[in-house]
Amino acid sequence: MIQKKILSGIQPTGNLHLGRYFGAVQNWVNLQENYNCVYGIVDYHAMTMPYNPIKLRENVWELSINLIACGIKPENLFIQSMIPEHAELGWILGCMCSYGELSRMVQFKDKSEQVKEKDKDMFISSGLFTYPVLQAADILIYKADYVPVGKDQDQHLELTRNIAQRFNNVVGQEYFVMPEPMYTEIPKVMSTADPLKKMSASAGDKHNINVFASEEQIRKQIRSAVTDAGIDPSKMAPGTENLFSILLACGQHDLHLDLLNSFKSGNLKYSILKDAVADAIVALVKPIQARKELIIQDKKSVKDQIKKSSAEIRLRASETLKEVKVLCGLS
Repeated sequence: MIQKKILSGIQPTGNLHLGRYFGAVQNWVNLQENYNCVYGIVDYHAMTMPYNPIKLRENVWELSINLIACGIKPENLFIQSMIPEHAELGWILGCMCSYGELSRMVQFKDKSEQVKEKDKDMFISSGLFTYPVLQAADILIYKADYVPVGKDQDQHLELTRNIAQRFNNVVGQEYFVMPEPMYTEIPKVMSTADPLKKMSASAGDKHNINVFASEEQIRKQIRSAVTDAGIDPSKMAPGTENLFSILLACGQHDLHLDLLNSFKSGNLKYSILKDAVADAIVALVKPIQARKELIIQDKKSVKDQIKKSSAEIRLRASETLKEVKVLCGLS
């Protein structure tokens, strides 16, 4: 039986916090068992926002190690900039995408505002405007059947489908398959310091919990988590709801139910909830951290593995690009 193909990518920006782990990485690990998966560290995309070149390179290798420690198979992992065919296909597909389609991308507006908030004199990169086309190339170059997304990420995948269909119409054949969204039940992990904001590395250390933080740091952050106790005892405040969500995401279903019943009966002690959440996170990340300790004992071997897997995955990308160029009438 031929396995269906899955493509997903992650930017090498910030640390690997619980929001990113539950939102993507944990699911990626599980999907490897039943699908033909390729996962990209998309460093070209990281260039669309202000960045430090030295830090970018460091982040790429750090994220590579972290992903493998989490359970991603090295043979399924590639670094985007090691496969230049992505960028070349991105140009070709950019010629199949309208200005109007790109101007409607919500993320461009949001990220442009982030840049201006940090530095009003900073320019807005044209790459930030056009990167959804490169994202389409990332997906289509491997002829992915599915792309794991949350239901709030439909817009970019729909653009990819539109570009693929337009390409097929131009060349007169159904060359690209239409990638389908693979909706995943992504836990909504918010900042423990401000539960009205998503957990984010860019917002600062107090707004995210690093998967590779020490046990002491994890417990400290959970102890200081906002619960909004006493606002309205009959309703669950955002901070409390977030702690319950994290507990459930860590797989503590029975404990989640017990504490939820305590909340409903008005007997919940927030100190007990916080201790339970901290215990659950520590139990989750300890094996991951232990695997990382083993991996970093031979960093060169890991780098060699990723270079090898990127080279092997590049062969697939190269074959697609050759076929695309023939269909487009390019030499």
